[in-house]
Amino acid sequence: MTYDVVIRSGTVIDGTGQPGRTADVAISDGVIAAVGRVDEGGRREIDADGALVTPGFVDIHTHYDGQVTWDNQLQPSSTHGVTTALMGNCGMGFAPVRPTDHDQLIELMEGVEDLPGPVLHEGLPWTWRSFEEYLDAVDSLPHDIDVAAQVTHDPLRLFVMGQRGADREAATPDDIAEMARLAAAGIRAGALGFSTSRTEWHKTSRGEQTPSVRAELNELVGIAKAIGETGTGVFQVVSDLKGFDHEIAVMYEMMRVSGRPLSLSVMQHEAGDGYRRTLAAIERANAEGLQMTAVVAPRAIGVLVDFRGTYNPFVLSRFFRSGPDLHDPAVKRRVLAEISDRGGLRAPLDTIFELGDPPNYEPAPQDSVAARAARAGDDPAEVLYDIMLAGPAYMPVFNYHGGNLDVVHEMLSHPNALPGLSDGGAHVSTICDASFPTTLLTHWGRDRLDDRFDVAWLIQRQTRDAARMVGLNDRGVLAPGYKADVNVIDFDNLTARAPRLVADLPAGGQRVLQAADGYLHTIVSGIEVYTSGQHTGALPGRLVRGARQV
Repeated sequence: MTYDVVIRSGTVIDGTGQPGRTADVAISDGVIAAVGRVDEGGRREIDADGALVTPGFVDIHTHYDGQVTWDNQLQPSSTHGVTTALMGNCGMGFAPVRPTDHDQLIELMEGVEDLPGPVLHEGLPWTWRSFEEYLDAVDSLPHDIDVAAQVTHDPLRLFVMGQRGADREAATPDDIAEMARLAAAGIRAGALGFSTSRTEWHKTSRGEQTPSVRAELNELVGIAKAIGETGTGVFQVVSDLKGFDHEIAVMYEMMRVSGRPLSLSVMQHEAGDGYRRTLAAIERANAEGLQMTAVVAPRAIGVLVDFRGTYNPFVLSRFFRSGPDLHDPAVKRRVLAEISDRGGLRAPLDTIFELGDPPNYEPAPQDSVAARAARAGDDPAEVLYDIMLAGPAYMPVFNYHGGNLDVVHEMLSHPNALPGLSDGGAHVSTICDASFPTTLLTHWGRDRLDDRFDVAWLIQRQTRDAARMVGLNDRGVLAPGYKADVNVIDFDNLTARAPRLVADLPAGGQRVLQAADGYLHTIVSGIEVYTSGQHTGALPGRLVRGARQV
């Protein structure tokens, strides 16, 4: 017998949490055929001696809903070991839609997920009206990795209720019945779940709150009940938890009436331990027999501070906005003088740091721009200017109120939590958190010496456990019969590189990309898609329709 691929002599960490062991992995017809000693040959042989061999990573929180319709490569996620990406989170999506509502959905995605309007206007083909037609459009374009979708509440509400939905009016019984019918139809057509946003942080590019933010209990329960009747599907919720008891009660009731799992995005929004109250509520849900998961970030959720990015304090300078050569010392002096005349930079310089290459995502408070300037007796604006000349600076926002990532360690440790929230495909000029899986392994499995996690456990959480949470039981494990999504990783040298802005989106739009060293081979359905970070040209990725079993 000859296999399609045999990966030889790697340290296999199979996704089940078991310790790594030296073994071969054989692949045939897109699935794992054998793990252990493989005497037979392969048409392709990969020497993995000294490397980790893991399942491909499953990212359960992305926003590739637009990009997936025009781009074959789901970067930056696919360059960080991700082989399956679940989009349609936070209630944001592009279907169902009436032609007259295209602009409203673009304004919604532009405001909430920082996807520029011109990019979406030029990039989206709008060859669909129904959600089922949207899935067909996604399915018609091959990709480097697999992608899965969710029915999203905001476009659903707008489609059924029109302007009343956009104005956040209460849904009538007929509205609820129709939303429920369409949501269930979307699940039957292949959506993995249904997502909704209940946070006032989310606003359109016009500054208006999202259609779903005030949806009442009867609306969400009606939709949940209909989805439950399909016997499949999961719920994804983002909420600022104002009126905490009511919000938790809404989610509990959605799970009770549907019998389906629900995940909630959890982070430390402000100093204090409010996130612990949320985790405790999730514990109670599971004790009751409900399936509720906290999805947490493996590092701070922060903003890149870049001369060409969305957040740039130097735009206060009119001379800067004229586009001079920023490396010219005379230009620097003039920009800084103008900033000084305007009263200094309007930025929290005590929480902005040099990011560096490789990036330091856990900087010490004494390394902030303000602290560095104070020690040296320098102008903090000049310190930041010089940092930004070399690369983007970094401003952690959530999960960093103690000046470290201790709260992230606590959240990752929670038995009802899974890593996620990468927002791949969104916030394209502001963040690059699609590198979260790399941070999970390097920072928490290797570099944070005092309280690092077991690498096999981290991989289990990012592969099997993440896949099972959204119903994809056919992947995330290296064992015979499972889908052959595989990473071969030089763990000692695994490193995320500094983020960089490139202008490669439709309409000349720019986005942040971030390379990584150490991903030697990334394989999707038995076909190698990346070799040492370079795309092979192969496009085996497909739309995943519905839950999967081995």
